[in-house]
Amino acid sequence: MSSPYTDPGTQPGPAVPPPAPAPAPAPRAGWLVAAGIGALVAVGLGVYGRIHEPTFFAVNLGGFSSGTAAKAWLATAAFALALVQLLSALLMYGRFPRVTAPSWTGTVHRWSGRLAVLLTVPVAVHCLYALGFQSGEPRVLVHSLFGCFFYGVFVAKMLLLQRSGTPKWALPVFGGAVFTALVALWLTSSVWFFTTSGLSF
Repeated sequence: MSSPYTDPGTQPGPAVPPPAPAPAPAPRAGWLVAAGIGALVAVGLGVYGRIHEPTFFAVNLGGFSSGTAAKAWLATAAFALALVQLLSALLMYGRFPRVTAPSWTGTVHRWSGRLAVLLTVPVAVHCLYALGFQSGEPRVLVHSLFGCFFYGVFVAKMLLLQRSGTPKWALPVFGGAVFTALVALWLTSSVWFFTTSGLSF
């Protein structure tokens, strides 16, 4: 006959679930990778523009008197779209406390940015292929530097959009850098062209 006494230490107790694994830390340094790739793009464009022999002709769209005129007007259109991007970004980030961003603000923000960059492509082709990276005078040097920087920081921003765990400050900072670079390009090209040649096509 078995003993009615059972050692309490041997009695089965309630099942205790194993401790949950600690969540993996978010890749906070991902912005460094994006910035590094963007820097490589900027340097690569600069090196190509420097070693490429200028052809002094690349793009001439119909309706414009020259490639320089086409470049000036396309850059101006891109600048106008960049202003739309800036305004829509301020709305989405709640920088206008008394204004509620419409539901379509995000769509406008994305497409204005896409169209702005698309308009800069023929401009970049003209600058790199026809003119190259030049440093003969301060305005031209600043324009060349900001042209390379613009595409480098744009690539970095696009990479950040695809990463999870991106710091909250990263996208506004990189987006602001893209806008600043485009403004500098517009001032050193389109504004200079319109000042010296007038508002001609």
